[in-house]
Amino acid sequence: MRLVLYQRDYCHLCDQALAVLAEARAPDFDSVWVDDDAALEARYGARVPVLRDADGGRELDWPFDAAAVRAFLGVLSPVGREPE
Repeated sequence: MRLVLYQRDYCHLCDQALAVLAEARAPDFDSVWVDDDAALEARYGARVPVLRDADGGRELDWPFDAAAVRAFLGVLSPVGREPE
């Protein structure tokens, strides 16, 4: 799975999303800034941050938490426990 995080410069929500991805222990991902691309701005401008599965085309819009990221990635934790 190739992951892309669409974000903006100087975006506090994007900073929060990065922290959530770290908490979820998401695999490596590419960061793409939408600010200087008219097509990306039109598609993601009001939605950023957005995590996208570039291979499958699925997208996870903000707001999301670590559990939502793990579910998006297909990583299931044991009932009642966070992954270690």
